[in-house]
Amino acid sequence: MSSSRTKIESLTILPGTTRDGTKEGFDEIVIRPGDTFSIVGPTGSGKTAFINDIEVFAQGDTVTNRRILINGREPDEALVRDPSRKPIAMITQNTKCLADLVVSEFLEMHIRSRKLDGDGIVEKTIRIANEFTGEKIRPHMRMSALSGGQTRSLFIADAIIISDTPIILLDEVENAGIFKDRVIEVLREEKKAIIFVTHDPYVALLTGTRIVMENGAVTKILTPGREEEETLAEIARMDAKITNLRERIRAGELLCGLEGVEA
Repeated sequence: MSSSRTKIESLTILPGTTRDGTKEGFDEIVIRPGDTFSIVGPTGSGKTAFINDIEVFAQGDTVTNRRILINGREPDEALVRDPSRKPIAMITQNTKCLADLVVSEFLEMHIRSRKLDGDGIVEKTIRIANEFTGEKIRPHMRMSALSGGQTRSLFIADAIIISDTPIILLDEVENAGIFKDRVIEVLREEKKAIIFVTHDPYVALLTGTRIVMENGAVTKILTPGREEEETLAEIARMDAKITNLRERIRAGELLCGLEGVEA
């Protein structure tokens, strides 16, 4: 990591307005390293706009009128404009790489742009990415030929290892069939602040804080603590069974009943 990068102690979201112009009903939302948030709500409720405000460091200049502070202050222009210093990585459900490079070349190019010592970084990034996807990524594969799950897994690993950004925004990545629990586990180990836009109940319950959206605005901020532990355990068992079935289908098995499906 560059020594000139600003240390992120907190990211603060200040309220904007609903679509009818009334002020959002919260004072501030503060996100710190290691925090996990999920953004939930029906389609069209403003979830993606919420993380877009964070990604662009909105200063009352977006449709939501929200403001984003870094360490309690308006971010410096260099922090906003310089990609090598930006502390946020955003990975969307539509992520697709069109570069006609193999995976190792793509990662090496990013390493050079970050002015990092490249020894072992490519291998480590691919190894971490392969913990997130059942479709193994090989160094010689072309980026443009990767599946959606492989691409998201690689970009998440890149954000952890190469970009080393302290804040990671993930927009409905569960749709790619990645191993959600392992992604969250690794991100927590690395002390990243994680914000998920999700419709997945397992992802929502895995996070420490849940932000509920409606009509373009935040309507609730929930911090369940231990209240949902029993529900989470049951959903985890259900999700493990679905993951097991998905991997067996990928392996070409015929599923005649659900016998042998283990959590």
